[in-house]
Amino acid sequence: MPDTVDIPELPRALRAPEPVIVVGMVAWLVATVVVAVTDLGGGSALQICLVGLGVGLLGTTIVLVQRAGVRRGDRGAQEGLD
Repeated sequence: MPDTVDIPELPRALRAPEPVIVVGMVAWLVATVVVAVTDLGGGSALQICLVGLGVGLLGTTIVLVQRAGVRRGDRGAQEGLD
């Protein structure tokens, strides 16, 4: 009986961060527009939606910086973002 088991790598479509980022950003954008137009959720709902958009932009920036690091061959860059 072998000591190691070969685990297959996930397909690129299941590892890609882009669909998750796009869906999240679109959801926050829709929520922001709905809250701004209808004034739903009280006083802090618009702030929460804007923070959600900001976190999405921060996450997108991190992914793009890491991907650029992978292309340059930086040692500290995250693997699997090529």
